[in-house]
Amino acid sequence: MLVPMTRRPVSPAFVGRDAELESLRDAFDQARKRATTTVLIGGEAGVGKTRLLARFAEEAGLDGAHVLIGGCVELSAEGLAYAPFIAVLRQLVRELSAAEVTALLPDGAARDLARLLPEFGEPNADGDTESARIRLFELILILVERLAERRPVLLAIEDVHWADRSSRDLIAFLSRNLTAAPVLMVLTYRSDELHRTHPLRPVLAELGRLGSVVRIELPRFTRHEVALQVAGILGTTPEYDRVTTIFERSGGIPLFVEALLEAGEDCAVPESLHDLILRPVDRLPERTQQVLRIAAAGGVRVGHDLLAAVSGLSDAELEDALRPAIAANVLQVADGRAYAFRHALIREAVHDELLPGEHARLHARYAEEIGNDHALVPPGRAAFEIAHHWYAARNDLWALISAWEAAEAAHRSFAYTEQAQFLDRVLALWDKVPDAAERIGADHVGVLERAAEAAFVSGDMERGLRYVKAALAELDEKTAPERVAELLVRRANINFQRGRPGALDDLRRAERLVPEPSDTRTTVLLRLGYVLLLNGQVTEGTKATQEALEIARRKGDERNEADLVLNLSLGHWLAGDLEQARVLDDRAISLGKRLNFPLVVLRALANKIDTLDNLGRSEEAVALADEGERLARQYGRYRHQGVFIANNRAEALVSLGRWDEAVEVVERALAMDPAPRVRAHCLRVRTDIAIARGEQDVARAGLAELRALTDVQAEGVQELANNTRLLICWHLLMGEPLRAIEVAERLFDAPLRNKPLLAWRLSATIRYACEAAAAVAPERAAALRARVAELSYGDRPVEGHGPVCEAYRHVARGSFDTAAEMWRRLNRPYERALALVHAAQTVVASGDREGVAVRLREAHPIATQLGAAPLAARIETLARRHQIPLGRPGTARAGSAGPGTAGAGSAGGVALTPREREVLRLVAAGRTNREIAAELFISAKTVSVHVSNILAKLGAATRGEAAAAAHRLSLLD
Repeated sequence: MLVPMTRRPVSPAFVGRDAELESLRDAFDQARKRATTTVLIGGEAGVGKTRLLARFAEEAGLDGAHVLIGGCVELSAEGLAYAPFIAVLRQLVRELSAAEVTALLPDGAARDLARLLPEFGEPNADGDTESARIRLFELILILVERLAERRPVLLAIEDVHWADRSSRDLIAFLSRNLTAAPVLMVLTYRSDELHRTHPLRPVLAELGRLGSVVRIELPRFTRHEVALQVAGILGTTPEYDRVTTIFERSGGIPLFVEALLEAGEDCAVPESLHDLILRPVDRLPERTQQVLRIAAAGGVRVGHDLLAAVSGLSDAELEDALRPAIAANVLQVADGRAYAFRHALIREAVHDELLPGEHARLHARYAEEIGNDHALVPPGRAAFEIAHHWYAARNDLWALISAWEAAEAAHRSFAYTEQAQFLDRVLALWDKVPDAAERIGADHVGVLERAAEAAFVSGDMERGLRYVKAALAELDEKTAPERVAELLVRRANINFQRGRPGALDDLRRAERLVPEPSDTRTTVLLRLGYVLLLNGQVTEGTKATQEALEIARRKGDERNEADLVLNLSLGHWLAGDLEQARVLDDRAISLGKRLNFPLVVLRALANKIDTLDNLGRSEEAVALADEGERLARQYGRYRHQGVFIANNRAEALVSLGRWDEAVEVVERALAMDPAPRVRAHCLRVRTDIAIARGEQDVARAGLAELRALTDVQAEGVQELANNTRLLICWHLLMGEPLRAIEVAERLFDAPLRNKPLLAWRLSATIRYACEAAAAVAPERAAALRARVAELSYGDRPVEGHGPVCEAYRHVARGSFDTAAEMWRRLNRPYERALALVHAAQTVVASGDREGVAVRLREAHPIATQLGAAPLAARIETLARRHQIPLGRPGTARAGSAGPGTAGAGSAGGVALTPREREVLRLVAAGRTNREIAAELFISAKTVSVHVSNILAKLGAATRGEAAAAAHRLSLLD
């Protein structure tokens, strides 16, 4: 094996880039304060991105950082999934061992990582494709975080313009979610290659919106910097004229400076930069050039054994042929018995020189040799390399076969986007191979079915829908009813995820196609039951679920049984039978744990948390949510199901009046880019709080994203009811009671009778809207109140199940005092204060001024301490109108503000929550919002909200005034 040569046309001195290097140092300093930072380094090919990164990585390593470097290769764009992260994992295994890496991760993680690197053992056989990719992302995130607990981490990924889709998604995921760990992520890319449709552009745009991202664009060298580079290479001060000539010819690109110096002083001006790059190659012996052309077909980096096999040369012959290229620094000796072109541009230029026949022949040789011996390439890469080379060789038959095999390899590695890309290639080549179905063992529809599943799991819903439609167009439901039914379920799932109509129609049609008990009918009924339940058709949804459950139990299919038990639980929850729902959740949890089925365990826990909250046991719900989030992390599923559980925790925190905590939970969840439906749930919680606090901009943005401002007619009854409630509250906040009751009138007939909890909560909100509109539209308000009353006293009254449901029902009936007392027992301060205010308004008519005063004085400190400014202002207006002194905020009797306020600072009559006291202490210390966010592990946006609330409570106009007031009132003691 060759050893590195000493002659290099590279300056030993680090030229220029002082400002860029300082920016990297600053970013690393910021990251070490547990404020994760991402740096994007862009620049033209050959401008020195790798040199800058290498210099900084060397510094960071000496400064104690754990430096992890992975690179994307040109093959990645075609399917070498997770290439840079596989390189990082391989580096960690070399440094720590697979066992030590595994010890940093949740149970079972090794079997997931084995999909990427065989050193981790046997891959996981879990067929849960829809969460497997998210679980892998979570594991990589946890690994980086755990490594960063030991020492700061520099994670560098080069050439992301070549990154595959899965790597791009993982990079974006890490950038969003590595928020409070000492990690600096550095990404380099060729900015001159980012054409308008380049897939990296939207990723860079998304990253650019994050506050923790720094952009560095490397400019070309100035004439002075070129002079320093030339002097460094030559070891002597160059003549002025020579520097001028080189500067003009190179355009200030360091790589071209090196190439011009290699070409010699007497070289003529090259016809193109391509010729300039090839000049050092052209000066090599013909035998060396021939081997370089063979190497170029293998990529930027090629192993010694593979190159020997393709070239047909012995080890000695190959080394003799390569020695001149290494001496000229065209090729470099790399780790792992491999050779790498000094720059990708050199490899590209050499590869472009291949004649058409030579091109096809060489790529075919690579495909054949790798096919004969997979050990010639790094583990896990053989299928992708073979597919790449057969396709480049223009061999339709083997390109199709290898693409099919590569698609399966991508599936095993959770690289579903790349799987879909390879299946696209199979479909494109299908008509060119007469016996394609026999060659791969699957018909054309089968390929479309797999492609549809891969697209769905990777989140490309539009593409998945196209595959499903194409497959359905080829099938006859009379001859292939089960396949059509399965495709209809897939289409229903896609439309359901997109929030578009049609899912229920497809599922009903699928159910008719498979009338006899079978695995397919179980699958159809499971999904049909779930969608029926969410659409308010509880009786029919429960019936479908029970039938599927009988089939699953007869077949001993416990995994489907566990899912179906959850459907039954949902049915009981929607019908208001919360105790039975809780029993079924416990059964599903037990079954899921016995089957080692994390998906069901976490779903059941999420359901139970919601059930406890709606039983009025919100403290228990918060505690169980903590346990659920811990389990989600242990299972490596936090960003998938853990975020949903976190949202349930936020809902319980809202119930308890712990709004600041709820906001933090929701903002962390939203930063993790959850699935669209989960994101909508989180937005509803945040919008609810924003409306109650009068945060109009936040509320308007939330409602707009939920489409509540323009399209409230969501398909799901739950979404419809919640969006309607929020929209009514929004109009009340904006002082538009007529618009509020218009919304209520238009949507009151939604199918809510089978969903008591939703029906009564919405009805309570409508009752409040009627009270607000009574003065301006008494007849319409009275008519709407009568429709609400019909829910209680009509021919089919809606029952109330559980104390929370009963409290809402009392509000809807206008029994505000009774409701307020129930809310007090349930520890729901905001609902209590709201009911008290309406009770006070009712008492006004009787002339009982003292009764009004008692209720307003009890409600006012609750509204103040929650930061519910609109409600507090309303109370104060009522008090002024009736000349009722309220007393100073925070002076109410102990416990009168309900839960969520214990421990609040009320020195000097100012009520601050515990979190506001922490923020105030740091404001008084002169910290910026970003510094406070880093110290408290919350977002800068959340800090801004806290600061606004603090200024309002202290009556301060500036941060300085707030600090002075804090000291004066002893709020920092």
